[in-house]
Amino acid sequence: MAVTDDIRSPAPDNVEEVAWDLEPLVEGKGAGGVDELFDRAEAMVPALLEQRGRVANMDAGALADWMGEMAALQELVGKAASYAGLRFAVDTSDPANGALMQRVQERATAITTQLIWFELEWAALDDAVADALLADDRIEPFRYHLHSARRYRPHLLSEPEEKLDAEKDVTGRSAWVRLFSELSAEIKVTMPDGTEAPLERGLAMMMHPDRETRRQAAQAITTGLAPGLRTRAFIFNTLLADKSTDDRLRHYPTWITSRNLSNQATDDSVEALVAAVQRRYDIPQRWYEMKKKILGLPRLADYDRYASVAASETEVEWVDARDMVLDSYASFSPELAALARRFFEERWIDAPVRPGKRPGAFCAYTVPSHHPYVFLNWTAKRNDVLTLAHELGHGLHGHLAREQGVFHQSTPLTLAETASVFGETVTFGRLLASTTDPQDRLALLAESIEGAIATVFRQTAMNRFEQAMHTARREEGELSVDRFGELWAATQTEMLGDAVEITDGYRTWWSYIPHFVGTPGYVYAYAYGQLLAMSVYHRYETQGSDFVPRYLHLLRAGGSMAPEDLGRIVGCDLDDPGFWDGGLALVEKQLEQAEDAAVAAGRLE
Repeated sequence: MAVTDDIRSPAPDNVEEVAWDLEPLVEGKGAGGVDELFDRAEAMVPALLEQRGRVANMDAGALADWMGEMAALQELVGKAASYAGLRFAVDTSDPANGALMQRVQERATAITTQLIWFELEWAALDDAVADALLADDRIEPFRYHLHSARRYRPHLLSEPEEKLDAEKDVTGRSAWVRLFSELSAEIKVTMPDGTEAPLERGLAMMMHPDRETRRQAAQAITTGLAPGLRTRAFIFNTLLADKSTDDRLRHYPTWITSRNLSNQATDDSVEALVAAVQRRYDIPQRWYEMKKKILGLPRLADYDRYASVAASETEVEWVDARDMVLDSYASFSPELAALARRFFEERWIDAPVRPGKRPGAFCAYTVPSHHPYVFLNWTAKRNDVLTLAHELGHGLHGHLAREQGVFHQSTPLTLAETASVFGETVTFGRLLASTTDPQDRLALLAESIEGAIATVFRQTAMNRFEQAMHTARREEGELSVDRFGELWAATQTEMLGDAVEITDGYRTWWSYIPHFVGTPGYVYAYAYGQLLAMSVYHRYETQGSDFVPRYLHLLRAGGSMAPEDLGRIVGCDLDDPGFWDGGLALVEKQLEQAEDAAVAAGRLE
């Protein structure tokens, strides 16, 4: 497999210059290169169509050849889609970017709908015939993908229905998701100093040490969310109803079954994870009770949760963050650090906050013949350093797994956070080990605990919000803005208990979270990944350098085997019902360390 390698250049020190170069995806031809990629992909379709109706009679060699051609086609489509999607992410306000992404979706759908028959014919094979084909060594590069695809047999529709569903998605669900992204990118917040800024900057102010500044920022966020609130609620309602219809037609018993199937997890195992986290809601409640005392407040409001406990607000220069993260990765594996450095030197990162840029942070794998890209909204907060380490972990995972090919590069969502959280934890561990001042240790531990709360407990609470709104939409019909707010407040209060006051303004903050719209059911994967990664990191702490080769093996394996088998590579038994309790105990251990640091710093009696 040919892999592109860009010419290296010095990594820029000014964050405003940290912009990715997407042109290698399209051979430097811009939007015209996207059309050329699709022209090449479309030229491959007639030969693939010649095998229609013949899957039942294919031997392993013919099946492997067909899959190889499909992999080549998906490489072409994947490059085009990555270029359009990433260009849109950095500037959703440019009509040309939106038009390009729409054209990509339409052309990709036109190709994939012609090939839907293969999935249906493959699923229709008798188990004995399929098993015999899968046992052949010639199928090895595609084995796990083909095996996993057969799990969807009970939920597939007829070919005409599948085609109709795929073609209507372009002007249906996908269009609503795009509209939500554009509306979210246009949300503006009036900062305490009177300037207007994107939502991301307002959210970053929630860590400000001054309470009045936090309160004003929270009010500004609520005010900024208000103008498009009813429209975003309508988008939610439409997509909730659309999913209900899809689940009914495909015979999924619950709103989340399709996501669990995609994640290669059973409904029961996911409920076990959620229940384990809910049983330990005492951990975030205990932390917030402690934080209330540290900050000297009678009670925390929702806008106080992320307040810095540091004596003063710390801003981190981009170059310092870059060096800190690279040093942390080098302390674990020089190989990973060398690869991480390429992200900075070869323009694989887009970091600055800009008008029209979508909120959040992510890593896009693109395709195996290329390299991943990291997307950030850098606000110079110390937490941004851990976000950088987190997204680089995704990037390293995707880069090392390229050898698995297009069908096996990505893991299920339940394991997709493992490398990112591990990288974040390595960076945090490096920072903590070099910090001796009790006040600084408290600040670091507070950020780590609050990161774990956000990833494990808050995401579980958001899963419960999704459960509540999908259920309510199916039982009650269209939901009002107030009804969404009631469900949001109830599920947040369950997690926070009496430790945090939910203000009236916070009841609309569900309306900017993209996961509910773009990837329904996704959020519990963060909790899964965090707890798994913490267990993996614990093994590294106990085994030292002997653990590194096994971890690299895990990353290189990508999604080429079942999650349980991937876990065994690093000594984790995902089938153990008590596995989640072990990860939660590690979070509690950090909480105890923070209590000790707070006492040593004179912030807690």
